Amino acid sequence: SVSGLAKAEQPQILPNHWTCSSDMIISIVNECDKEGYMPLLLVGDESEPMIRRYIDRSELYAGFIDNRVVAVCAVTCEGDGRYEVKNLAVEAVFRRKGIGRAMLEYVETLHPGSVILLGTGENPATLGFYMKSGYEYSHTVADFFVDNYPYPIIENGVVLRDMIYLSKHTYPKKQALIL
Repeated sequence: SVSGLAKAEQPQILPNHWTCSSDMIISIVNECDKEGYMPLLLVGDESEPMIRRYIDRSELYAGFIDNRVVAVCAVTCEGDGRYEVKNLAVEAVFRRKGIGRAMLEYVETLHPGSVILLGTGENPATLGFYMKSGYEYSHTVADFFVDNYPYPIIENGVVLRDMIYLSKHTYPKKQALIL
């Protein structure tokens, strides 16, 4: 369930959804339902004020297994064919099962012929995950976490300082050859 909300308050799955190999259904979240996903968004970004800076202009996707929300991914359009993954979070018990990768692949399929950007801290495990998913180093924003968070952000024992941006070029949809 989403943050212990009563059944009647649960966000609804939209009819346009995608099923991936892990038996997860990925669906876009209605604008009015985004607030219900805040507890899981806070797993991907510890600061609610930071999330509020991008959530209204984001498309929010939720991954469901057996009607349980297990992952979220917030993506913004940055113009010129560029999209940024602002938040990717997977419930702890569902990590290392391909859920995060499936969420990224879903976003990539939505934006063929684009550049997908994402920013993360200097955590080697997180950087390794993204690089294994095909993302490459783009640039660094020095002191991002120091300048934008009122307290130290610690991820897997690493105090985050700089934002490391990674990018991936998605391939355009192939056109059918008509003879």
